[in-house]
Amino acid sequence: MLNKKLDLINEQTSPLFRIMWIYNVNEPDRKQFDNNICAFHIGNGFVLSVAHNLKTEAQFFKSIDNEIYTKDILPFLNPSQLQIFEQFYVLDSFTNKRYLMNVNQQNVQTIIEILKQINFDTRWVTLAEKNICTPHLIVQFKENKFYNDETLTEQFDTSTYFHEPSINRHTYLIELELVEGFYSADIALYKIINTSQNIVNKLPSIPYDFSVLNDNELNLFCLQSSPGGFLGRLLNKAQMEGFLDHHGTFGDSVGGNFVFEGLRYLIKGYFRFGSSGAPYVFYDKISEQFKVNAIQSEASPIQLSINNNRDGNYQYVNAIASPLSIVKERLQYHFDNQ
Repeated sequence: MLNKKLDLINEQTSPLFRIMWIYNVNEPDRKQFDNNICAFHIGNGFVLSVAHNLKTEAQFFKSIDNEIYTKDILPFLNPSQLQIFEQFYVLDSFTNKRYLMNVNQQNVQTIIEILKQINFDTRWVTLAEKNICTPHLIVQFKENKFYNDETLTEQFDTSTYFHEPSINRHTYLIELELVEGFYSADIALYKIINTSQNIVNKLPSIPYDFSVLNDNELNLFCLQSSPGGFLGRLLNKAQMEGFLDHHGTFGDSVGGNFVFEGLRYLIKGYFRFGSSGAPYVFYDKISEQFKVNAIQSEASPIQLSINNNRDGNYQYVNAIASPLSIVKERLQYHFDNQ
C-alpha cells in the first residue's frame, strides 16, 4: 500500500489539483487568478470540489466585457459613480473589454461599495455565468512537459501554458464548466471542456465510492495541499469521530442564505484552512486501490474558556466532511448522461 500512498502525492500520478477563476485567460499579459480551491479528478473529465466558494462574493472584478458593463452597470450609476468607474475601468477598444487600472486600496473599496449599492452580483458562480472570469483546473510540473508527453505538451499555447521560475513550476490551464452545485451538501461537480480527449485521459483520477463508512475505518486519509502552501501535496491519516445530521446556514446576501444539511462525517486529524474540496480516501482491500468517499467541507470548532473568557476562543481540531453518498443519485445521473 505504501507505493499507492506515494502515488497519491506524486505530481505525475496524483488526482489532486486546484481550481482557480481566471480573468483574461487568452491574454497572457493580463491574465489574473482568483478563488483558489482544492479539487480532484474522478475520471472522464469530471472534477469534484466544494460548492460554498461558488456563492461567496468577489466584491469587485478585475476586467469586464464592455457589453456587460454597458448593459448591467452603466445605467445604474449616478454621475459621480460613473466618473469613478470611467476613471478606473479603462476601455481597450481592441478587446472591447474594460480593465481595472491605476487603483489603490481606497479606490477598490469605493468600487466595492458602489457595486453593492447598485446590487451588482459578484458571486463567483455569476461571474462565470457572465464569462467575466472562468474556472480552470491548474496542473503544474517541475519539468516542462505535460505528464512527460511531448505530443500533449504541444497542444497547449501561451494562453494555457506558462513557466513560473519563482516557484519552479510549469503551469497548464484546463477549462472547466460547472455542471451542478449541490449547495446543501457542499459539493460541486465540474466537467472539463474545450480540451482534447487525449489530455483528459492523461489526467490521473481516483475512483469514487458511495458507501457510508463505519466510524472505525482504519485506512482513512485526507489528500490535501501541503502545510507550506498550495504547490505540494499531503496524505495524512484521518480518524472519524462520529456522524452528524448536519444543519448550518451559509450566508448569501445576493441570492439568499442557504442551508448546509444532511449526513456528515466528523473528522479528527490534521487539516488546514484552505483544504476545502480535498478528498477523503480509504484503501479498499478488495480492489486493492484507494477510493474517494467524502470531501472536506468545513472546519468544526471547539469553544475553549481562556482566563474565564469564552468569546472568540475557538480551537479548530475537527473537520466536517460531506460523504459522496448524499448526492449519489444526482452524480450518477450526470455520469450516465454525459
